[in-house]
Amino acid sequence: NGSSASLTMFVSPQPVEATDDAFWDQFWADTATSVQDVFALVPAAEIRAVREESPSNLATLCYKAVEKLVQGAESGCHTEKERQIVLNCCRLLTRILPYIFEDPDWRGFFWSTVPGAGRGGGDEDDENARPLAESLLLAVADLLFCPDFTVQSHRRSTVDTAEDIHSIDSCEYIWEAGVGFAHSPQPNYIHDLNRTELLKLLLTCFSEAMYLPPSSDSSNANPWVQFFCSTENRHALPLFTSLLNIVCAYDPVGYGIPYNHLLFSDYREPLVEEAAQVLIVTLDYDSSTSSSPTVDGTTTGTAMDDVDPPGPDNLFVNYLSRIHREEDFQFILKGVARLLSNPLVQTYLPNSAKKIQFHQELLVLFWKLCDFNKKFLFFVLKSSDVLDILVPILYFLNDARADQSRVGLMHIGVFILLLLSGERNFGVRLNKPYSVRVPMDIPVFTGTHADLLIIVFHKIITSGHQRLQPLFDCLLTIVVNVSPYLKSLSMVAANKLLHLLEAFSTTWFLFSAVQNHHLVFFLLEVFNNIIQYQFDGNSNLVYAVIRKRNVFHQLANLPTDSQSIQKGLQRKKKTPEPISRTNSQDGVSMEGSRPAAPAEPGTLKTSLVATPGIDKLTEKSQVSEDGTMRSLEPESSQPPPEGNPPAAVSDGEPWSREASHPRRDRRRLSSASSSGQWTPTPDWVMSWKSKLPLQTIMRLLQVLVPQVEKICIDKGLTDESEILKFLQHGTLVGLLPVPHPILIRKYQANSGTAMWFRTYMWGVIYLRNVDPPIWYDTDVKLFEIQRV
Repeated sequence: NGSSASLTMFVSPQPVEATDDAFWDQFWADTATSVQDVFALVPAAEIRAVREESPSNLATLCYKAVEKLVQGAESGCHTEKERQIVLNCCRLLTRILPYIFEDPDWRGFFWSTVPGAGRGGGDEDDENARPLAESLLLAVADLLFCPDFTVQSHRRSTVDTAEDIHSIDSCEYIWEAGVGFAHSPQPNYIHDLNRTELLKLLLTCFSEAMYLPPSSDSSNANPWVQFFCSTENRHALPLFTSLLNIVCAYDPVGYGIPYNHLLFSDYREPLVEEAAQVLIVTLDYDSSTSSSPTVDGTTTGTAMDDVDPPGPDNLFVNYLSRIHREEDFQFILKGVARLLSNPLVQTYLPNSAKKIQFHQELLVLFWKLCDFNKKFLFFVLKSSDVLDILVPILYFLNDARADQSRVGLMHIGVFILLLLSGERNFGVRLNKPYSVRVPMDIPVFTGTHADLLIIVFHKIITSGHQRLQPLFDCLLTIVVNVSPYLKSLSMVAANKLLHLLEAFSTTWFLFSAVQNHHLVFFLLEVFNNIIQYQFDGNSNLVYAVIRKRNVFHQLANLPTDSQSIQKGLQRKKKTPEPISRTNSQDGVSMEGSRPAAPAEPGTLKTSLVATPGIDKLTEKSQVSEDGTMRSLEPESSQPPPEGNPPAAVSDGEPWSREASHPRRDRRRLSSASSSGQWTPTPDWVMSWKSKLPLQTIMRLLQVLVPQVEKICIDKGLTDESEILKFLQHGTLVGLLPVPHPILIRKYQANSGTAMWFRTYMWGVIYLRNVDPPIWYDTDVKLFEIQRV
């Protein structure tokens, strides 16, 4: 049994000749292996030993393995023996590549051409000029469309000459019906397994990115992805389509029959996972630096035709950005929504469907679709189908809020909602009543999807863990963006918003960090938008504002002298909780829900880079009378509420952002003590207190409070319903200040988020590939692996 002798046999300093076929063949001729066997037989220590002590043998092994793949692709793998050799080379390279990448001296190896290596015939010299990496990638691409190996043969008889792999049009062999392909091939277990092994090797080739530290320089594109997604790869289009369709067509329920998954083993899921991971890695592209497809969706001409500019060189990004048929969008959206909802279906029909684990990859894919294809984004928001994406995201956010190993999941969920909230339609869609009863650990309420969103956000802010504080700005920005369109908030949601205002406007919170007051500005903006634009249906919110009027009065009378500031900060020592959970009238949680659990001790997680502050993440747009938006340039006449928070620091201390970027104007207003510790000053408090937008609310209180008090005295009322009835029929027309223009903060692509997505995505892929553990215990540099 050849390969079980493992690599030890050529750690000897003696180089083995490349022509010694008998020696090299034993590495792949063995029939009964799986990728797991190869990992067991070839231990890490031995690969490293060969790398250090017999580098020429390791180089020859890589050449020979690639050569075998190239030969398999050339011949079309007609015999069982050839297929076995291809698969074994595939497994061996998957095992060895991470050890090539972890050593900077070896990193260029696959991009070099070594003369005389693996030359069979004399006429292939020109072919040999290709770097090894390119030969490997092209062979894998060919093998992914190899009849009877990874796709169904179209030939009737095998007696004839087998199909010539170079003459086949791989577009006729797309793996699944969906975008651009109507025919659904008969599922074939063996083909799925072979595709999965080849995709695993492809993903391993792309993983060189894990061995480079994060950098803000977006120009360092991944050379493996760059070549694979270029016009050099003649299968780029059918492969992109195959991956996308395989993912979006997958139905884990077992072809529509509940509980069917218990009867047959699902061999498609590993392929779907691998496809999703390869897809998001090929789409790792920084759209902020490129002339990416237009952002406003106003370009004329149908997509997938040649609109100038021609779009990115990465063909996968290019194809994704040019999908435009309604039925294709419907297929993608339905597929992603079905898969994202799968864990929710689990909660109310336990075991009815197989529970999938790749929701994070799906969220990255959905993000890329919306970011690179604005027509898709508008399609998603055109109907209430967007709610089929929203509800699973809120479910994940609520479920992961206490688990620090899932901070990345929290971020991507919030980023997607921020992106969607920049479009008016999203706010409008939220008014649809929420009737699905997914058991969630939140108070029971009757209302709309907007209520659900606010209640979940309140839960994240008041009972999520500390690491989520940098997301508070984002969460409240989303609420601000949708607020002008919310027709009628429930009493539960209205109380939650006021509870947040109460928590964020305590003196110790306002004075304890340089940007905490921004949260109060966001909440006041929410109340102003609803009062000015949606007063009629929002008697619950108006009533809640009246009941909590002292909070607004306290803000208006916030003390600014040094003594009061010091006293406010003293109070912090007594209240260690970031936000008091009392008086939030939480009530009973939904039936059947489990509380959000923290991570199990020992859970592995990967570190993330910092996300940009909300000012870098978004740009302000003003909504005109007719509903169109115009971007407000930074030097517009609208002064921002007292500067914007600087960028967040990474996973470290929450709220320590001011340390990383002291801004000029702040140095003047707040004294930085010798320790570098920021301290609030009267000037600083005055500088933003004077801008608090309280006029509209004060006017509302001035008009309505006396009337409400009079009703209570006249009727001896303690009953809310009478007051609510009065407020429902009241009107403030002509009594409020002139409505302010609606400001929306729209997400804008930037290299900071591009880098964040890269580290998050590779972290997910690293942790999810445990069988075999492809990258485990290798020296990755893109993130740190931490234990909770």
